[in-house]
Amino acid sequence: MSQELTRFAVLGAALVIAVVIGLVARRTSGTAARDAGEQVLTADDLGSTLGSRATVVQFSTVVCAPCRSTRRVLDEVTGRMPGVAHIEVNAEERVDLLSRLRVRRTPTVLVLDSRGRIVRRISGALTGQQAQAAIAGVAPEAVAA
Repeated sequence: MSQELTRFAVLGAALVIAVVIGLVARRTSGTAARDAGEQVLTADDLGSTLGSRATVVQFSTVVCAPCRSTRRVLDEVTGRMPGVAHIEVNAEERVDLLSRLRVRRTPTVLVLDSRGRIVRRISGALTGQQAQAAIAGVAPEAVAA
């Protein structure tokens, strides 16, 4: 009987730990954070022209379902904002950028200012409202346009 009680205690502890990890991941998914450091991306880094007001860089993979919804959201939001570019980067092909920028999951979205400086980082799927708010923090004139 003591072994059964120990097994249940271990199983219960593992379940509690899994629930806590899941709740933390769920809470932080899609949240924007200021990027620490002064990292800059160029058109050469990304293989595409940066926006004149802001650039939204999305790291995706082919098998990532949230990446597809994030792509649609960002295409729609940036399409309404003059001077804001949306660049999608295939994470499987640009491991160099993943390592340099410490991208750990897809989708990860970086919001760059007009000079290419990373000012926001969003991990996980995001809504149109979250995308617009992140861009407004960098280029408020693009949102108002």
